[in-house]
Amino acid sequence: MLDALRAAVADPGQVKTRAIDLHANAHDASHFLLIPQAVVVPSDAAEVGALLRASAAQGLPLTLRSGGTSLSGQAVTDSVLVDVRRNFREIEVLDDGARVRVQPGVTVRALNARLARYGRKFGPDPASEAACTIGGVVANNSSGMNCGTTDNAYRTLESVTVVLPSGTVVDTAAADANPRLRALEPDLFDGLLRLSARLRDNPASVRTVRHQFSMKNTMGYGLNSLLDFNTPADMLAHLIVGSEGTLGFIAEAVFRTIPRPAFAATGLLVFPDLETATAALPTLVDSGAATAELMDAVSLKVGQTLTGAPDVVRGLNILQHCALLVEYSASSAAELDDLQRDQPPLLAGLGLSEPARFSSDPAARASLWQLRKGLYASVSGARPPGTTALLEDVVVPVPALARTCTELTRLFGEHRYSDSVIFGHAKDGNIHFMLTDRFAAPDELERYRAFTEDMVDLVLGENGSLKAEHGTGRMMSPYVRRQYGAELYSIMRELKQLFDPAGMLNPGIILDDDPEAHLRHIKTAPPVAPEVDRCVSCGFCEPVCPSKDITLTPRQRIVTLRAIEQARLDGDPGLAARLEDDYDYESVQTCAVDGMCQTACPVEINTGSLVKRLRRDGAGRAANLAWGGAAHRWNLVTRGGGLVLDAAAKVPDAVVVPANRLARTVLGHDSVPLYSAELPSGGARRARPTPTAAPDAVYFPACVGTMFGPAGTGSGVQTSFALLCERAGLSLLVPAGIDGLCCGTPWSSKGMAAGEATMRAKTVAALREATHDGELPIVCDASSCTEGLNGALEQASRELESSGRPPLVVLDAVQFVADRVLPLLGAVEPLESLALHPTCSSTRLGLNPALEAVAGVVASEVLVPETWGCCAFAGDRGMLHPELTASATSRQAVDVAGFNASAHASCNRTCELGMTRATGEDYRHILELLEERTRIPPCD
Repeated sequence: MLDALRAAVADPGQVKTRAIDLHANAHDASHFLLIPQAVVVPSDAAEVGALLRASAAQGLPLTLRSGGTSLSGQAVTDSVLVDVRRNFREIEVLDDGARVRVQPGVTVRALNARLARYGRKFGPDPASEAACTIGGVVANNSSGMNCGTTDNAYRTLESVTVVLPSGTVVDTAAADANPRLRALEPDLFDGLLRLSARLRDNPASVRTVRHQFSMKNTMGYGLNSLLDFNTPADMLAHLIVGSEGTLGFIAEAVFRTIPRPAFAATGLLVFPDLETATAALPTLVDSGAATAELMDAVSLKVGQTLTGAPDVVRGLNILQHCALLVEYSASSAAELDDLQRDQPPLLAGLGLSEPARFSSDPAARASLWQLRKGLYASVSGARPPGTTALLEDVVVPVPALARTCTELTRLFGEHRYSDSVIFGHAKDGNIHFMLTDRFAAPDELERYRAFTEDMVDLVLGENGSLKAEHGTGRMMSPYVRRQYGAELYSIMRELKQLFDPAGMLNPGIILDDDPEAHLRHIKTAPPVAPEVDRCVSCGFCEPVCPSKDITLTPRQRIVTLRAIEQARLDGDPGLAARLEDDYDYESVQTCAVDGMCQTACPVEINTGSLVKRLRRDGAGRAANLAWGGAAHRWNLVTRGGGLVLDAAAKVPDAVVVPANRLARTVLGHDSVPLYSAELPSGGARRARPTPTAAPDAVYFPACVGTMFGPAGTGSGVQTSFALLCERAGLSLLVPAGIDGLCCGTPWSSKGMAAGEATMRAKTVAALREATHDGELPIVCDASSCTEGLNGALEQASRELESSGRPPLVVLDAVQFVADRVLPLLGAVEPLESLALHPTCSSTRLGLNPALEAVAGVVASEVLVPETWGCCAFAGDRGMLHPELTASATSRQAVDVAGFNASAHASCNRTCELGMTRATGEDYRHILELLEERTRIPPCD
C-alpha cells in the first residue's frame, strides 16, 4: 500500500505514517473519529490523479480533506486521507471581479478578502467562513446565512476542473469538454444521459426532486443537476457540488461572484418565546430583511458568557426568550434608509420583549455577528467535560418551522437531552440543534437512535430534508432512501457506480445501507487540560496558526494530547509513547505561542497558554536556575547579547556561521539561537536622564532594542519616539533601573516560572513608583512587550482598583502617537508606498487601527498582504527554529515582493527581524519612519 502511494507523489516524504501524523490529522469538526492508515499531502492535481489511480488499483479507499470543518463525518477515514488544503490555495480574479477561479484549499475569508477591492464577494456565506475552504464548500454545497438557495455553490458555479476516480481530468469549461468526456469516459457520458432521461420521464420523481431542491438540501446527490442541465459535462459539474468527495477531486472551480453590499444595518430582535419569533418571520422577510438568524434561550445564555457579548444580550434576564438576528443590506445609504423607513411600526407589531435597535456601526454589527457565527463552537464548548457535542441540521418549509421547533423541543425532553439548543437560518426554514452526551454506553446509543428515528419522522412528515447544508456524510446516510424513495435512491446508486466503479472514493459517505452507520465511530474527548478541554475541534484556529504548514495546528495539538490520554485509558502505552516522542518538537517547540488562535476561537482558547505550561512542566533545573539568574542580572544579559551581535558584525560570516551551527549541534537547537547575516548589531542602553518638566507619561523602552539595534543607519524606535514626543511638547519619564527591567515575556514563553515571577515583581514595583500608582500612563515601544506588560501589571491594577485608585494603564507607543502626537505634528511629507506588517500582538491588543492611522501619515499608499499572518519569530523562537518563521512567512513574502514598496514597517523589533529575513527588505518600526518624514519639509 505505502509503496503505491509513494510512487504516486514526487517525494516519499509526502506520505506520512507516524502515529502523530495519523492522529493529529484524524479529526475534523464532526463527532466522528476514524484513524487513517496514511496521510498524503499531494503537491498538485496530477499527483491527486495518480493517488486516485493507485487507490482503485490497490482496492484502497481514499478520502479527500481540505479545511476539516465538515460536521457530518464526510472527511474522516480509517484508510488513506489526502490533504488538499496545503498546496491548493491559488486565486485568479476574472472580469474585474465578476468571476473568480479558485483552488480548493482557499478559505472563504481569504477569497472574499481578494474580491473586496472589486466590490464583490463569494455567494455562499457559511458561519465557518474563516476556516472552511472552497473545496469543502463545493463538496457540501454549503450555503450560509444570506445566500439561501439563490447564491449557493450550485447556483453560482460556472465550471469545475475535476479529477475523476480513474485519474481522468475534465475541465467542464473547455470547448471540447463533452467530446473529451465521451472519448475518455464513455460509460459515464452515456450513463448521465440515460439517468437524466429516466428521471425526466418519471413525473413523480421530478416532483420530488423539484420540491426537495426548492429548499436548502444536501441530502443525497444533487439529482436536480439531471433536470437543470442538458449536457453531460454540465451535469457532471453540478453533480460534483454536494458530492462530499465521493465522485472526484475538485482541482479548481470558477464561480460567478455577487455584489458586496456596501451598507448594512443589523439588530437583535428579542421575543418572549420561540413561537412568537417564528411567527414574525413572514413579516420580516416581506420587509426586505436579507438575514434572519434564530437563537433560542440556551444559545442566548451561552452568548452572555462570551467576551464582547452585545449589551442587548448581556443585560437579558433569559427565561424562554428567543432572538432573531436581522440584517438589512443595500448598495447605497439611500436604499438602506428606504428599506428601514417603515421599521418602527413594523417592529411594534412583532410582540418583542425588548426594544430593538438597528445599527450600521461596524463594531456593533461585528459584535452581533461574532455571537452568531461562533454559536456552534461556543455552545458545544460549554458542554460538560468528557462529552461530545453532536450537531444536527434540518430544513422544513418555512410555514412549518414553528411547529417543527416546538415538536423538537418536546423530543428533547422525551429523550432526556437537557440544555439542547436550536439556532439557524430561520428565513430559509433551516435550523441546527445540538445534542450533548458521551454517546458511548449502550443506553446512550439507544437513546440517540430512538431520538433520531423520531426526528426523522418529524422532519420528513413536514416534507423537509434531513440535511440542509452540512452534507449527508455518515450522519444521515442510512436515511437517504427513506427521504427520496427507492427509485431516486436507485438513481443515486447508479451515479456512484458510474463515477467510481471500484467504490474506493470516500466509501460509506452519502449512501450506506447499514441502518446503524450513524451510531458507529463516535469520538470521545477525554479531559486533558483545563486550558483546552472545551475545544470542539471546529478548526477555526487553523488558518491563523503560523505553524500550520510545517508541524501542528492548535486543533491538532489538542487532539493529539487527547489521543495520548485515550491510549493510556485503552492500555496502549506503546502508542502513547510514540505520540509523546514526536509531540515535543511538533507541538511544544514549534508553537509560536502568539495567541492568534484565541482571536479566531469561538470559545477563546489560547493554545499558547497550554504550550507555555507544557514548557514550564518540562523545564529542567539547570534552565530554571539560568533564567532565574538572568532575571536578577537582566541588564548584563541584554547588553551582553548586544555586544555579541556587535562582535559578530565585525567578523566574516564564514567564521561566525560555522561556529554557531556547531554550537547548535552540540548544545541543541532549542538552546542556541541561529545566527544569520541579516541580524543587526547590538542596540543601545535604555536609561535616560530624568526630565526637568513634569512627565506626561512613563516610557518603558523594550529590552529587545538593547539586544537588537536598528536596521541600517536608522536611529531606532527609542530615539524616534522620544523625538516625536519632544516635537509635540510631551515629556517622558523612563523608570529608574530600566536596563534591568522587562515585561517578563521571555520567561513566560519559555515556561520559566520562577524567573518570570522575579522579573515581574521588579518591573511592577518600578512602574508603580514611576507612575505614582497609576497617575501616569505607561508607554511601551514594542507591541509584544506592551501585551506582556498588560499581563504583568494585571494583578497590581486589581489591587489598586480595590483600594479605589486608578489601575495601571499600558499603551503601545503607536497608540500614544496616534492619539497624542499626530494631531500636533502638522503636515508630513509622505512616502509613495509602505508595506506594513501588523503583528500578532498588535492584533490581540486592538492596535491595528492606530497602526494603520500612523502608516497612513507616513505613506500615501499602505499595503498589507492579503496573506498576512504572524511571522512566528516570537522572541527568539525564529532563531531557535528558523524553519518555523520560513514557513509562516513564505506566502506573505511573495506578496510583499510584488508590492515594490518604498519602505517596510512593523511595530515590534523581533517581528521586523523576521520579516527582514523573509523578504530581504529592511523592516523598521513605523515610528522611526514617521520621525524621519517629519524632518522633511512638505512639498507645496
